[in-house]
Amino acid sequence: MLGIKTPPRKPDVDEAEKPFWISYSDLMTALMVLFLVAMSVSLFSITQEVISGPEAHRHKVDACMIEVDSMTRRDFPGVEVKGHSISFGTLALFSTNKHKLDPAAEIVLRTYVPKVLNLARSKGCSAVFKRVIVEGFASQSGTYLHNLNLSLQRAERVICALLTPTEAGALSDADRRDVRNLFLVGGSSFNALKPSDAESQRIELKLEFLAYGEEREIIRDAPLDQTLLCPLDK
Repeated sequence: MLGIKTPPRKPDVDEAEKPFWISYSDLMTALMVLFLVAMSVSLFSITQEVISGPEAHRHKVDACMIEVDSMTRRDFPGVEVKGHSISFGTLALFSTNKHKLDPAAEIVLRTYVPKVLNLARSKGCSAVFKRVIVEGFASQSGTYLHNLNLSLQRAERVICALLTPTEAGALSDADRRDVRNLFLVGGSSFNALKPSDAESQRIELKLEFLAYGEEREIIRDAPLDQTLLCPLDK
């Protein structure tokens, strides 16, 4: 008996060329993975920026103070940098109940301050430098308010010594303008006393720096004062 031969099955036309279609669930899973990767990268970048921004700013401040300290140690023996404060020690002391400085002390100030201003204008410091507080001090002798006023007068005396255009070692107009615009005065009565009354009758310069993200204040442009007499001497 003859068998009936079944013709071989023909392969589907272009079966090998059919495109591969991913399932809907697999597609959504892949998109979710891509989204999570993108979010992780973005969050990492933002976190690094938040962490490194203040850190980089602090390094700039530290580098600026290192320059000030190095200059001070090299050129001004007897002047000491502690943190952000500059103490003139015995080079700028006041007599008891007096706010006048001797001429030698004024020359030290007029020599030192322009060097600090030059550093403040330098590339490394200019982005973070804010201002200088001239702080006067008094001994524990006398009443609180009397010493507070005396310490403020001592700080003001420093400004007068720096702004005078006629004394020995007078600052340039550019430096005098920066002193006027960037220097503030402060006073301490019984604060930060030294072991002896004589050592307490002193002044310090305290350098202040911009906080991270802080905007620099706009300074009014005005001509320098033409009055040469310090108000303390009227």
